[in-house]
Amino acid sequence: MSRKPAAPPVPVRSIPYGSSPLLTSATPVWRSRFIVAMLALAFVGLAARAAYVQVIGNDFFQRQGEVRYARTLELPASRGRILDRNGMILATSVVAQSVWADPEDVDRHDPRLREAARLLGLPLAELQRRLDVGERNFVWIKRQVDEPVARQVQALGIKGLYLRKEYKRQYPQGEAVAHVVGFTNVEDRGQEGVELAFERALSGRPGSRRVIKDRLGRIVEDVRDIVPPVDGQDLQLSIDGKIQFFAYQRLKEAVQQHRARGGSAVVLDAHTGEVLALANYPSYDPNDRRSLTGEQLRNRALTDSFEPGSTMKPFIAALALDKGLVTPETPIQTAPGRLQMGGFTISDVHPYGVLTVNEVIQKSSNVGTVKMAMQMQPRDMWETYTRAGFGHKPDVPFPGATSGRLRAYKTWRPIEQATMSYGYGLSVSLLQLAQAYTVFARDGERIPVTLLRVDQPAAGVRVFSERHARAVRHMLQLAAGPGGTAQLAQTVGYSVGGKTGTARKQEGRGYAAKYRSFFVGLAPVDQPRVVIAVMVDEPSNGVIYGGAVAAPVFSDVAQQTLRLLGVQPDMRVQPQIVADAIPEEPV
Repeated sequence: MSRKPAAPPVPVRSIPYGSSPLLTSATPVWRSRFIVAMLALAFVGLAARAAYVQVIGNDFFQRQGEVRYARTLELPASRGRILDRNGMILATSVVAQSVWADPEDVDRHDPRLREAARLLGLPLAELQRRLDVGERNFVWIKRQVDEPVARQVQALGIKGLYLRKEYKRQYPQGEAVAHVVGFTNVEDRGQEGVELAFERALSGRPGSRRVIKDRLGRIVEDVRDIVPPVDGQDLQLSIDGKIQFFAYQRLKEAVQQHRARGGSAVVLDAHTGEVLALANYPSYDPNDRRSLTGEQLRNRALTDSFEPGSTMKPFIAALALDKGLVTPETPIQTAPGRLQMGGFTISDVHPYGVLTVNEVIQKSSNVGTVKMAMQMQPRDMWETYTRAGFGHKPDVPFPGATSGRLRAYKTWRPIEQATMSYGYGLSVSLLQLAQAYTVFARDGERIPVTLLRVDQPAAGVRVFSERHARAVRHMLQLAAGPGGTAQLAQTVGYSVGGKTGTARKQEGRGYAAKYRSFFVGLAPVDQPRVVIAVMVDEPSNGVIYGGAVAAPVFSDVAQQTLRLLGVQPDMRVQPQIVADAIPEEPV
């Protein structure tokens, strides 16, 4: 087999590189040095940056890194319950879910956001606005939503939208105890009443949990040990829920019946000084405060001060007895029913003529009271009023409690001493007035008042002698009996004593044709168990006197309170007086 001859080799064309103008041209030395210098500078910059990140600014970058994967979760503490003296719940905390978001993770164009906004009761624009918070990675969307709503929002599965457990305050007794208990804000911090006064004890201490989360917001692991929360302490008040509810309802009826601006009632345990009830109307529902007004929020029994009118007369009678100036049967000429002093006229409603000291209190005579007072030194009156608790704040740690007004005796003119004897020229709160009357219930000793349940009363302050305090207590019984100004204060089965008051309201430098009607009393008379004060502000239904406006409230509240406390009746007959007309009192 013959071979085919091989093809001749293809000649290779040589390229004259040495003759290329690019390669044969001389490169400037500065260019090479510049390039090397730039590369060196870049490496120096990288090294400096690395040194800054890892050494100088290390803490900052560590924090920024942790922000993206580490979270400190607050473990909320359960706020302590508020209970009445019998264990009835007045305020408690329940679990509530709150919706929050990490704005960086939420897709603003997610169609499910519209449904989430609807469930939460927010306009879509408002939801979008809350998400537009710059670089923050946490924002509240809606606090304390109902459990079913929270679960529906969670079921939507929107990335970056989460639930967080919180506690929501509930007040089962509603508006009846609103001014006592108060309320908390959305952060579960006390804003009014007991919730604010005892914030430290009730709030507890929150715990914490440091965790690492993945990009979907799921907890991967705990970074450090969990710090458990410390729940708040339960608080047991002196308030009796049943007495409080009844006092509030009866006060509400009186305010509405007399078309008054408002009213207050205070019930004290005469043995211990405990506040069994403190009611105000208008009130509000602490569970729903969306339309709350200042008029509803005001705790009138503590924050409002007023001139106490004729309720001060028993203190003048007791002081006159203590000073030996009079006896209960000492006659005082009150005719012709008026008295001129310093260009002013002091008048009684009727010209009574000669009255004993007992009858001065029973008839509420201004003239008779002034004649007793003007036998005393101003300092004696001032010291007695001060020991009775006027002019300084009551003992309860309530926010906004007023001290009233009692000017120094050195500035009193004779006419001012005279008017102060029947309750004009000084101001008190209703709680102060109720506490002052413990002087007569406790045989001359004023005891501290308290909002917390106690077993034994604190030491009291001696104001009058025991014998003379009992003598004035008998005068108070006469004032609530036949011929007195408070016949409608009587109850079925229990003897009562007390003093009415009807005072004009001061406006500017004068007095307007507006009145406050009040009654302060105690029962049973021989061994008082309760002291009750009632005030109705600006009755406008044609009746203004305390004996007709406030005394009936006292009667109903006293009877119900004594029955609930298990006090045995000391009278076997029904009320001895059915008053067709209540005697008027000077105003």
